[in-house]
Amino acid sequence: QVQLVESGGGLVQPGGSLRLSCVASRSIFSIDRMEWYRQAPGKQRESVVSITSGGITRYADSVKGRFTISRGNANVPVYLQMNSLKPEDTAVYYCRVRGRASVLYDYWGQGTQVTVSS
Repeated sequence: QVQLVESGGGLVQPGGSLRLSCVASRSIFSIDRMEWYRQAPGKQRESVVSITSGGITRYADSVKGRFTISRGNANVPVYLQMNSLKPEDTAVYYCRVRGRASVLYDYWGQGTQVTVSS
């Protein structure tokens, strides 16, 4: 089983930037899709952005033009660059990696807190 750990979260002022990384406990191969989710207090977890193995991305309307997902390597498979942050972006952010090696896999990170406040 692979553990994913998100890093890069923290407290930032409105208009600021953060870059989240998703670090795997060991190399991951044969990835089909990678995603970032977020969950704000009292709200359901929502998809922020996804990227397929072919590089097709899909962004939530609320983050289009501000957030950018990018692929890394087998040990740090995905990043999330967040610019022009708003207070409503405050949430716990999770990475998710899905694919198939000898079997299908679906890994989630434990989350990292992002707080946007002055």
